[in-house]
Amino acid sequence: MSESSTPYRVLARKYRPQNFNELIGQDAMVTTLANAIRRGRLAHAFLLTGVRGVGKTSTARLIAKALNCIGPDGQGGPTIDPCGVCEPCVAIAEGRHIDVVEMDAASHTSIDDVREIIEAVRYASVSARYKIYIIDEVHMLSKSAFNGLLKTLEEPPAHVKFLFATTEVNKVPITVLSRCQRFDLRRITADKLAAHFTNVVAAEGVEADPEALALIARAAEGSARDGLSILDQAIAHGSGRVEAQQVRDMLGLSDRGAVRRLFGEMLKGDAAAVLASIRGQYDLGVEPVAMLHGLLETCHAITRAKVAGTDDPALSAEEREAYGDWAGKLGFATLHRLWQLLLKGHGEVQTAAMPIEAAEMALLRVVHASQLPDPGELARRLASGDLNLPVQPAPAQPPV
Repeated sequence: MSESSTPYRVLARKYRPQNFNELIGQDAMVTTLANAIRRGRLAHAFLLTGVRGVGKTSTARLIAKALNCIGPDGQGGPTIDPCGVCEPCVAIAEGRHIDVVEMDAASHTSIDDVREIIEAVRYASVSARYKIYIIDEVHMLSKSAFNGLLKTLEEPPAHVKFLFATTEVNKVPITVLSRCQRFDLRRITADKLAAHFTNVVAAEGVEADPEALALIARAAEGSARDGLSILDQAIAHGSGRVEAQQVRDMLGLSDRGAVRRLFGEMLKGDAAAVLASIRGQYDLGVEPVAMLHGLLETCHAITRAKVAGTDDPALSAEEREAYGDWAGKLGFATLHRLWQLLLKGHGEVQTAAMPIEAAEMALLRVVHASQLPDPGELARRLASGDLNLPVQPAPAQPPV
């Protein structure tokens, strides 16, 4: 089949890890598994939990490979470095191995689905060393399904291994958790994601700005799959070249300058300018809750700049300059008060029947709060006697 007639595979599928060396950000888990395999201390059930896109299902498949690999010569045993060329490795990678059963618990939630597993585990594997059941989104199983699985999960036959994956581990019964070896997969850090995306664009033959990849890594929020999906879109958006400004446009970050202007107008206490900016953004199609979200991000970025400097590669030069300037002028007490006011306003706008009006009222509250003295400064002025309090007129005496 020619290359042009081959169906396109999205990056998130094309660059799924095929061995543990390609699994990024989960070094602690890989070390534990390697030691367990080396010492023959393999659990009968594993539970993989973490946010979307950190590699739970991919890790389950890698464990299945590691336990069933027989090596290129067919004589190998379980290994943390599966060869990837033997029949079990190839069949598991292609999802066609008869002894590795993947089940989506979201669409197989009943006790009848679990009963099929319970009945099948009694029979030995057909060709592999272990019969492996990978159950994705295991928290979706019904209560009766979990209860039906308990006894088999606690004492499965020696040839059976269970691999569970879930994004909501708090919904998994404690009776199931206690029977599994649990691995919490971490969010992948932005710098590791950016380095991974650099390798991906190099393999794809695409030019990309480091700043653009840093923006995508930040937007991915620790998820490799989310980041690769955004990168896929950015490559298409930029016609083969990924630039920072194009990524900002694509992610809706193109008017961060308007958010900074609005933030500055709030700090100046210019109520009329604040209302005009809100309406201007609303007329352009910006949702009120998105405005509050942007202002919260700005407040957080200024506070971080005050603590650790403005060396975030995902920020533009203009943002670094503005945040550094505000960080030098605003105190922590002011920033914390701004954060609380904006956070309260964000919650109000999310639930308001009239979002734009709620946003205006929330930001006017911030404007008037910006004109009030800092509580600490107010206490010092009261203590020193520098504060002139208005004198209340004496009440009129009632006529005798």
